Amino acid sequence: MLLIGLAGLALEPREREWLVAPGVAGVILFARNYADREQLMALVESIREVGGDPLLVAVDQEGGPVQRFRDGFTRLPALSKIGATYARDHENAVRLAEEHAWVMASELRACGVDFSFAPVVDLARGSAAIGPRAFHEDPAVAGELAQAYVRGMHLGGMAAVLKHFPGHGSVAADTHKAQAVDPRPLEAIMDADLRPFAEAIEAHAEAVMMAHVVYPAVDDRPAGFSRVWIEDILRGELGFAGVVISDDISMAAAGAAGGVGARVEAHLAAGCDLVLACFPEVVDEAIAALPPPSEDAMERLAPLRGAIGATWEGLLDNPQRDRFIARITALDEPEGNA
Repeated sequence: MLLIGLAGLALEPREREWLVAPGVAGVILFARNYADREQLMALVESIREVGGDPLLVAVDQEGGPVQRFRDGFTRLPALSKIGATYARDHENAVRLAEEHAWVMASELRACGVDFSFAPVVDLARGSAAIGPRAFHEDPAVAGELAQAYVRGMHLGGMAAVLKHFPGHGSVAADTHKAQAVDPRPLEAIMDADLRPFAEAIEAHAEAVMMAHVVYPAVDDRPAGFSRVWIEDILRGELGFAGVVISDDISMAAAGAAGGVGARVEAHLAAGCDLVLACFPEVVDEAIAALPPPSEDAMERLAPLRGAIGATWEGLLDNPQRDRFIARITALDEPEGNA
C-alpha cells in the first residue's frame, strides 16, 4: 500500500485519479499543502470525498524543526526541550511529554488528520538528520519519555508511529541527502538504540517507521529493505504486531534499491505494510509498481485511523488545553524567563 504526496492546497485532476487507484491507502501532507485550518479541513474533506472515508491522512507534526502546520496551530517545542527538563525534574518531563503529544494530536484530529509520524525515539547522539528532534541520548530516558508521548497521543485520539527503526540517532549522515551506514554490531544497537523502541512498543504504539540506514553487521541492505530487521528483529524478537512503514522512497539513501519502482517492491518484499511516496513526481511510477492489494490490506492499516476528536471550537473551550499549551510553550522561552 502507498501513502502519497500531493502538490498543493487543493486536489488536482491527476491526484483525484491517484486516490482511487488500487493500493493507495492515503496521503501525507506537507507545508506546501497548508495555508490555514479552513483550507486544510476542506482539503481533507475533498480527499475523503474522492477516495472514501477509510483513506488515511497523515503529516509530520513533531514540533521544533519538523512541524508542517504552523500558523493557526500551537508552535510545539522540539522534543529535546522535554529531554533537557528530565535531569532537573523527571516527573515534570514525563508530564510534559504527555501534554505535548495530546496538544499535537488533538489539534490535528480537530482538523480531520488521522495521525502524525511521531514520536521520534532515536537517540540524541549527533545525527545530522535527527538533532533536536530526539528526546535524549540516554536510552532509558528516551524510552520513558517515548512511552509518555504514546500515552498522550492515544488520549488525543491518535495512533503513534515510532521512528526511525532501528535507530538513526547514532549515525552522523543525513539519509535525505546521502547514504548512511552504522557499522556497530547488533549487540551495541540492541543495548542502546533499540531500547526506546521496545519500551514504546510495550506502550502499544500502532506503527513503526523504518530507517534508510545500512547496518552492515546485521544486513547489507538499508533497514527498510531488510527482512532481517523487519521480520526477524522487529516482529520476531521485539514482538511487534503493528504496521510497518517505510521512510520516503524519494530520499537519497533509498536509491540503494534502484529506481522508484524497485524501491517500492523492495520495501514490500521486506515486510513493509505502507510505503511513502512523498513527492508527486514519483507517484505514477510508485503506483505502477504496486501488486494488487490483498483483501485485508486496508483493514491492516485500520489502527492508524484517528478516533473521533473534538472540534476546534471544543478545544478552545477546554481550560485543560490552555494549561498544557502554557506549559509546553514555556519550554521555548529563555531559561531566565521560564
